[in-house]
Amino acid sequence: MVQIKRIQEDGLDIIVPIGEVDASSSIELDLVIAKSVGEGYTKILVDCTALEYISSAGLGVFMSYIEEFKDKHIRMVLFGMNERVANTFEILGLNELLTIAGDKAQAKQLVA
Repeated sequence: MVQIKRIQEDGLDIIVPIGEVDASSSIELDLVIAKSVGEGYTKILVDCTALEYISSAGLGVFMSYIEEFKDKHIRMVLFGMNERVANTFEILGLNELLTIAGDKAQAKQLVA
């Protein structure tokens, strides 16, 4: 089960998934990202500090946007992952395809 908040701050759209993103809740994550893109945000941060778990379906949501983000010049940075979540990204090599920062300040620098 996941709850997803969106916060607009300094021209950024910050997506905050809280809880677990699995096959059933990955749809919610997809809808939130699509809404952010649809509203014209070109700088998106994903605050993973409250993300406890992400399944391959959740990772697939991020993967599905890589080409669209390149085409539309959208920068997305994920930050604040716990060790379990970070390991999931690393095992699948997504840390090479997505921009991941340690904290919010670093993430803001990377989208600037």
